[in-house]
Amino acid sequence: MKTAKLARSYRVEDGAKLRLKDFDPADSANFKSKEEAEEKLQKDIVRMADLQDKLYAQDKWSLLLIFQAMDAAGKDGTIKHVMSGVNPEGCQVHSFKVPSETELQHDFLWRTTLQLPERGQIGIFNRSYYEEVLIVRVHAELLKSEKLPPPLITERIWKERFEDIQSFEKHLARNGTVIRKFFLHLSKKEQKRRFLARLDEPEKNWKFSASDIHEREYWDDYQKAYEDMIQNTATKQAPWYVIPADHKWFTHLVVASAIVETLEELNLSYPRVDAAKRKEIQEASKALLKK
Repeated sequence: MKTAKLARSYRVEDGAKLRLKDFDPADSANFKSKEEAEEKLQKDIVRMADLQDKLYAQDKWSLLLIFQAMDAAGKDGTIKHVMSGVNPEGCQVHSFKVPSETELQHDFLWRTTLQLPERGQIGIFNRSYYEEVLIVRVHAELLKSEKLPPPLITERIWKERFEDIQSFEKHLARNGTVIRKFFLHLSKKEQKRRFLARLDEPEKNWKFSASDIHEREYWDDYQKAYEDMIQNTATKQAPWYVIPADHKWFTHLVVASAIVETLEELNLSYPRVDAAKRKEIQEASKALLKK
């Protein structure tokens, strides 16, 4: 299977009819083994490194990758494996946790806007402004800490935030920031297995948090929130990818495929120098050869 087309099966540009139950978290396409997928992943990583170098040199586009998922779905590991071959100078990762007091003094898009990638850069958001229609929606009491004027907290607040996000992403796209969003779709059964591994295996104990178990109680609420989020914010210019996450090796492969395909669509190339610059290079070369 050509990985360049692999991610298209999981891409959502119009979420109106999306139902998460139609996506199998354990899907692995036609790949029969982890080893087969790993071989293809390494090829994509090499290709990605070449494309990133051109993105950086061209200095026109920027790429924003957003990762959202339930706990233990593998966001950190996916970012680590998929981006292992890129030049750190042209890539930044930002993890967004509980908002600080300063961040709560601003609108919900403020803190992530500060971390948007510059031209020529790849920016990675591990969680993002989408938390505002996920955890804040599931735990609506969190709205109180955001200091919104009471008249603005209405039954339409989630629809209004979807509208704000769509407008924001459209603005970014119109100014050269390419956006790709990944929902790592994990099954409840696999999440339980991974939580138990965190408890049973000493080298994974550091990953355990009591809040993980607490949030698991809201599984159905989160699934509904994720589904509504994708339905309302999947667009052609900022699509979502619903990535099967029960098999980490397959998750990595699909994400890499999506990134490579996106960069290839930009027709990236190294900048060509003009006649004056070419003459300057020739003169510099002659001068060096004399020394």
